[in-house]
Amino acid sequence: MAASVSELSGLGLLTWVYPPGLVDRVVAACGCAEQRKRLLPARLVVYFVLGLALFSPAPYLEVMRHLVEGLRSQGLLGAWHVPAKSSLFRARQRLGSEPLRVLFATTAKPMATEATPGAFWRGLRLLAVDGTCWDVADTAANEAAFDRPGSGRGTGRSAFPQVRMAALVELGSHAVLDAELAGCRTGEVTLVARLPRSLGPGQLVLADREFLGVPLWQAFTATGADLLWRVPANRVLPVTRQFCDGSWLSQIRASSDPARNEPIVVRVLAYRLKDQLGEDAAGGYRLVTTLLDARRYPARQLAALYRERWEIESVFAEIKTHQRGARVVLSSKTPDGVRQQIWAHLLVHHALRELMLRTAATRGLDPDRVSFTETLRSARRSVTVTPGSFPPDLLVRALVILEQDLLERLLPNRGYAASPAS
Repeated sequence: MAASVSELSGLGLLTWVYPPGLVDRVVAACGCAEQRKRLLPARLVVYFVLGLALFSPAPYLEVMRHLVEGLRSQGLLGAWHVPAKSSLFRARQRLGSEPLRVLFATTAKPMATEATPGAFWRGLRLLAVDGTCWDVADTAANEAAFDRPGSGRGTGRSAFPQVRMAALVELGSHAVLDAELAGCRTGEVTLVARLPRSLGPGQLVLADREFLGVPLWQAFTATGADLLWRVPANRVLPVTRQFCDGSWLSQIRASSDPARNEPIVVRVLAYRLKDQLGEDAAGGYRLVTTLLDARRYPARQLAALYRERWEIESVFAEIKTHQRGARVVLSSKTPDGVRQQIWAHLLVHHALRELMLRTAATRGLDPDRVSFTETLRSARRSVTVTPGSFPPDLLVRALVILEQDLLERLLPNRGYAASPAS
C-alpha cells in the first residue's frame, strides 16, 4: 500500500462521486497526464485540489494530511511522506484549471426526480439562473485578468479583484448544472447568455428582471425550455388578449432593428404581496412567461412559484459562506489558479448535494430539510478516516456509513422522523 500512496484512489465522498477512473480519463483528455512516475501524480493532485475546497480555508499541508490520514491510522503510509508546500504548489500549476472544468462539465447533471419535493411543477423541472462574484487574491496578475469593481469609499476601487460567475441551478436539489466565469467587468447578461447550452424541453427557468431582453429570451426558448422571468418596472406591456385569471397576452420587442419588427408573444401576470412594503408596494410585481395556456398554468400558481427563484441565493450562500468560509478570499495568486479553485468548489458542492439528495430520499425528506453544514462535516470526516485505496464493494459500504453518520446527526437534533416506507 505504501508504494501506491501517490496513486491515492479512495477519499470517501470525493471518490464516490468522482471515481479514480473518471478522473484519470479527464486528466488524459486534457493532456495533463504525467510522462514519468511522480510523488504527486495528476490523479492525486485533482483530489488534493478538491480537498482544498472541502476543507477551506485550511492550508496546503493540513489538507494533504487529511487526505492520507486514513492510511496513516492503519500504518500503511510506509516510507511515503507528505510533500513540501512548494511541491504541492508546483503540482497545482502543472495540473491547471482545465481538468477541473472538464470534470465539472462531465458530472454536473440534474439530480432530482419527480419524487423529489419542490423539484418539478406540472411536469416541468424547475431551474434558475443568476450571478455572483468571488473575491480573489490581490495580485497584479489577477487584477489584469479579472479587474476590480468600483467602490464608493477611499480610492473608489474594491480592495480585491473579483471574478464574476453566472450559474444555472436545479432548484429542487440545489445542484449547479452549469457555470461561466469572467472578470467582474463582464456583465451577468453576457455570461448567462452562454448557459442555454445546458437547457432543453421539459424545464422551466426562473430569472430576475435584469435578464429580460429579446436576444436572451430567444436564446433560452430556442432550446425548448419554458421561462418565467420578472419584468423591470419601466417595461410597457400592452394587453392584446385578457384571460379570466387576470393575466394577459402581450409582446416584447428588441430595442433595435431589424429584430424590433419581430415581436415575441408572452403571457403577463401581475400581482401584489399581502402586506407588501418597499419600493414595489405601489406597482406590485409583473412576470412574463412562455406558458400561454391560462387554464393549464394558472396565474396565481405561477406567482406563488416564482418565489422559488430565491433558492439560487441559498446555493451561493452554501458555496461561498459555509463551504468556502465567510469573507474568505480565494488564495491563488494566478488567474488559472483562481479558476481551478472555483471549479473545485463547484465540484465539492455538487458532491455534497448528491449526498444530501440521497440521504433525504432514504427517509422521504425534502432535501431542504437536510443541513448543509452537517453534511459538510460528515464529508470531511469521510475523507479523513477512510483508507486511501479499496475495492468497489467497500466503497459502497463506506457510502452507507457516511449516510448513516449524516442521518444520526440530523434526525435527533431536527426532530425528523423516519418515513413508514423506510
